[in-house]
Amino acid sequence: MPYYFQTLEEMERSPVPIACHATDYAPGSSTGTHRHPFHHQLIYAVHGVMLVASDGGQWIVPPTRGIWMPAGTEHQVRHIGEVRMRSLFVRPHAAPSLAEQAQVVGISPLLRELIHAAMQINIPYEADSRDGRLMRLLLDELQVLPVLPMHLPSPADPRLQRICSHIQRKPEDQATLDDWARYFEVDPKTLQRLFLRDTGMGFARWRQQARLLQALERLAQGQRVIDVALALGYDSPGAFATMFRRQFGQTPSGFFR
Repeated sequence: MPYYFQTLEEMERSPVPIACHATDYAPGSSTGTHRHPFHHQLIYAVHGVMLVASDGGQWIVPPTRGIWMPAGTEHQVRHIGEVRMRSLFVRPHAAPSLAEQAQVVGISPLLRELIHAAMQINIPYEADSRDGRLMRLLLDELQVLPVLPMHLPSPADPRLQRICSHIQRKPEDQATLDDWARYFEVDPKTLQRLFLRDTGMGFARWRQQARLLQALERLAQGQRVIDVALALGYDSPGAFATMFRRQFGQTPSGFFR
């Protein structure tokens, strides 16, 4: 029978440049906050949706997508529904040009099949062998992962933190940047400048992104498109679907197929 790592501790001790680890999680469970000091990680679920959080923000990761987590990054993964996770662990020296920031990435059909094949490889493997060449092809595929817009950055300014926390609690609230500026008694341009500085997005773009991520989470839980659209403050399911398609190139109902 093929052998792969039974525990993350065993994986951390291994000298192989890239390896796989399989873990299944119950609905609503969490990994808790942790980090992998010696490995980059590609977190990928063949089934289920993951909500990933770190100091840099939050990401929603549905099937056919993955999240790249650089070595040493503290993070936790919450599992929406049953999740069957297949992770790649990569020694930094094996691919020094890989991304140094966490990001959601697309998983191509080729990469998906390579991950499946890698789960059948005995550990350790010889570098100059079929298994070794397959693992090197995996490394090549990691170099060209497409980055997807599923990140919600966290601001540092306390006023922006209050605004963003409110939006996440009440995404249907239609308060404008001018409304928040009056609340904090500052110029709207000041708040917009702070949003751009702290998150790389303007206020409207950040709010749209927050609503998008909540929409993905709600859709993954099986909520109807019309209910999600109204809960997030859209005038109609059509307006919500148009925004969703503009961001992801698919309708909400087709995204999880």
